[in-house]
Amino acid sequence: MVFPFETLEDLSIRFSSEHELFRKSVREFVEKKIEPIAVEIDEKDEIPRDLLEDMAKHGFFGIGIPETYGGQGEDHINMVILVEEISKASPAVSVILGTNELFAIPIILFGSEEQRKKYLPLIARGEKFGAFAVTEPCCGSDVAGIQTRAEKKGDRWIINGRKAFISNADLADYILVLARTSPPPDKRSRHMGLTFFIVEKGTPGFRLDQKYDKMGLRGSHIYELALEEVVVPDENRVGAEDLGFLIAMETFDRTRIGIAAQAVGIAQTLFERTFRYVHQRYAFGYPIAFFQSVQFDLVEILAKILASRYMAYLAAKLADEGRREFTFVASLAKFFASEAAEEIASRAINLHGGIGVIKEAGIERFLRDVKIIQIYEGTNDIQRLVAYRQLIRILREKNIVSEEIARLVV
Repeated sequence: MVFPFETLEDLSIRFSSEHELFRKSVREFVEKKIEPIAVEIDEKDEIPRDLLEDMAKHGFFGIGIPETYGGQGEDHINMVILVEEISKASPAVSVILGTNELFAIPIILFGSEEQRKKYLPLIARGEKFGAFAVTEPCCGSDVAGIQTRAEKKGDRWIINGRKAFISNADLADYILVLARTSPPPDKRSRHMGLTFFIVEKGTPGFRLDQKYDKMGLRGSHIYELALEEVVVPDENRVGAEDLGFLIAMETFDRTRIGIAAQAVGIAQTLFERTFRYVHQRYAFGYPIAFFQSVQFDLVEILAKILASRYMAYLAAKLADEGRREFTFVASLAKFFASEAAEEIASRAINLHGGIGVIKEAGIERFLRDVKIIQIYEGTNDIQRLVAYRQLIRILREKNIVSEEIARLVV
């Protein structure tokens, strides 16, 4: 056993020629369409609509959506490739892929066939966009503590509450809203009694309130949402009643793989830019790469990038194989890659010196971006907790730890 896996085969990752062709095509698109305007996106805090239209023409919004519903297929490795390459230029643009994924995955896994046929093709074609509304002013990591309520009246639900920090809510046509539909049976079961609903933009009582002016990922906006007597039909309920917490966790298990990919893309582009710079910049008669401390920085940066990339792709590979182990690997990848990227961003700024803190150079913005990546879709400390609990559950299923131990420590 290669604990907590069983064989070395479990740790292998095999890429196809199609994966590499896809990577090259995305790289070409990014170089032509995103890199030239990346600094402008950050400065203006706006992603041009025509860029999104170009992305749609290339089928990028269909990655992760089954072909049956107009997508390119459910391949997590392709999603990691796509997010990493786009994040090398503009992590903010990749957030749109992420919020679409947050909307689509619950529909794919738990939605009705009618919901899949109605919403997924439009998302896949880039004609409509989705968002995911769980966080509230009272509750971030404590998903079970949300206060938004949904009351059933006949074949309709009446939703009241507020959501906060909702990414791309202004762009989204459809928003998945988590609400409490019944009280929990006891304090230990606070996660019970939550349900997801699809709220379409324009529904009476639903509105965007405050737009937050955040430090990073500029171009992708976050909003506070208000829901006042919002009426949705029961056909807009996603999954069974009171299983919303389970749906949210199953969704985050998958989408945090993309968050790790964002961090890998940030780290990779900073390494490439810094590597070029230290071999061109002279000090005391030598390229600064001549100095041993700079060389140490470069190789340590590269080691952390390789480790981060491996974990991100391993999580994607395990998810594609339907292996439950992907859940704790995804959490490991998310916190490790984002923390490595923060350190790499800081070192890259130091190695660039004064140029590193000038906005026009496009280096410092990645440090601002990665701080948010460490927080959203489960803070890094939450990821550590989640990873441990997921690992124990999987080992319990394999009879490696006892039921008693699992109950005590989880």
